[in-house]
Amino acid sequence: MKEIIIYTDGACSGNPGPGGWGAVLLYGKHRREMSGSEDDTTNNRMELKAAVEALKALTEPCVVKLHSDSAYMVNCFKQGWHKNWVRNGWKNSKKQPVENQDLWKELLALMETHRVEYIKVKGHADNELNNRCDELATGAIQRR
Repeated sequence: MKEIIIYTDGACSGNPGPGGWGAVLLYGKHRREMSGSEDDTTNNRMELKAAVEALKALTEPCVVKLHSDSAYMVNCFKQGWHKNWVRNGWKNSKKQPVENQDLWKELLALMETHRVEYIKVKGHADNELNNRCDELATGAIQRR
C-alpha cells in the first residue's frame, strides 16, 4: 500500500458562520493541495470535512499519516470516542446525539479502506504544512 502524508485544517469566520477547509497530500515527490468552503458551518465541521475530502481524493487503499491541529478529531481516534458513540447509537456520554454524525460516519467508512494514523500538531505555530492548510482554509472562505 502506498504511504501518504496528509495535513488538514479547518477555519470558520464566526462559529457558526462561513467556513473553509484545506488539505495538503504528499506522496513521494508529488504534492496536491485542496480546499473548499461552506456558507453556514462550524470550525469542528470544517476540520472533519478537510479529513474526509483528503481521504476521498485517494484512488486506492493507502497507509495514511493524517496531521491535524484539531484535538476534537485526533482525540476521537486516539481515545476511542467513536467506539462508544457507535456502541451507544451515536449518543455521547451525556446521552445526547453526537454532533457532526454525518461527517464522523463518512470518516469511519473511509477508514475501512485506508489505514489512518492521526497525529496532533500544534496549530498556528511553526509547522509549515499546517500553516499552509490554514491559508487554504481561510482563502476558501474569502473566495466564497
